[in-house]
Amino acid sequence: MKQPDRIQEFLQRLRPPTRNNLLTELERLELCGVEMPGAAAVMEKLRAEFRASGQTQKRMANPARYFFAPLEPLLVDSAAEHANSGRLQRGSLAAIWEWITRDLLPTMARDYTTQMNDLIASDKQREARQAASTFQTKVVKSLENTIGSADGAAAIRNRLATYTASPTAYVDLTKMLSVLRARDALAKFDDALPVKINSLEDAQVAKLTQLLDAFRKDHAEQVPFALAMVAARLKTPWQLIRLATKAAPSKNAADIAATPYAIGVSMVLDRMDDSRATLRVALRNERILVAREILADAYETEYALGVRIDRLEESEWGQRLSQLMAAIATLVEAEVSRFPDNVGHILGSRSLRSHQSLAGRMTYWAWKGRDAVSGGAAYCRRLVGLPEKSRA
Repeated sequence: MKQPDRIQEFLQRLRPPTRNNLLTELERLELCGVEMPGAAAVMEKLRAEFRASGQTQKRMANPARYFFAPLEPLLVDSAAEHANSGRLQRGSLAAIWEWITRDLLPTMARDYTTQMNDLIASDKQREARQAASTFQTKVVKSLENTIGSADGAAAIRNRLATYTASPTAYVDLTKMLSVLRARDALAKFDDALPVKINSLEDAQVAKLTQLLDAFRKDHAEQVPFALAMVAARLKTPWQLIRLATKAAPSKNAADIAATPYAIGVSMVLDRMDDSRATLRVALRNERILVAREILADAYETEYALGVRIDRLEESEWGQRLSQLMAAIATLVEAEVSRFPDNVGHILGSRSLRSHQSLAGRMTYWAWKGRDAVSGGAAYCRRLVGLPEKSRA
């Protein structure tokens, strides 16, 4: 009975921002599969504290939230340690803000915070946004001067390490720099997108491609962020790959990889990696229904990639997909093996793989039949020297 009291005593000694960072770090480690004795009790107490105060641990002070506003459509709450193209970890922001205010521009940051608090208290929203934009520009210029050299980058990494143990913080800092450079163009692109895309059909692909092409002319570096904004609108996230497959002359992985938006395939795999980490936590906490939804989505994505990309297994995408599905299978097998063989488990149900049903197999062969016809047509066009048409 004394252990919880000691935990509470320890937590009460910490300042609120420190408790915020502690919970963020513990959640990140949990998603990464790191088991720490006593961590569950600490997280439970911290979460209860934030719930009682009517806030979440990820809610930052107002000046910081205004500063990071351009990143909001790109933030994810997962704590994955893998590459996450076009997206930033929300948990990195606290460490980045600490570094900006303590190391990069401490005096300017202090002035900015004072100014913003006054503007927010007076409900001067337009002036507050202008002040945030001005400070963003100052940070961009200062960061460009600092991060440009190997020594400068190393110094930044070392300082960030004092605020967080996450190795993604530095990567997210570089992403922040890229986003802030094109923040106005990204905001304009985001505003032009539909609120929700239920299904990415050919007409919608054409419209989105037109928007992306216009954006890419001046902001090629920021294309992954634009694609992340598109993905956020999709009801079915794996459909992001259609922006790449539609532009390719064939369904071969090599042809798709050569298209301007091929990184969309990698981004779909990034999301699968997030799902793998979330599945592990769900199973550990015995949230089986949540795990079932995650697993069904993973199976659907695996099937969609296999149907729409030929020679997938020969590509880096295919190798990564195989590794992800093997890791997911290991998690599921460990869960199912806890029960006797004669007791069915919801995660072992064939219904999770809907594509293995008769209707699913018919759909698969319909796709393959269409591919054979269109592939033969493409071959004939090459023989007579005609340009190839793009594929769906």
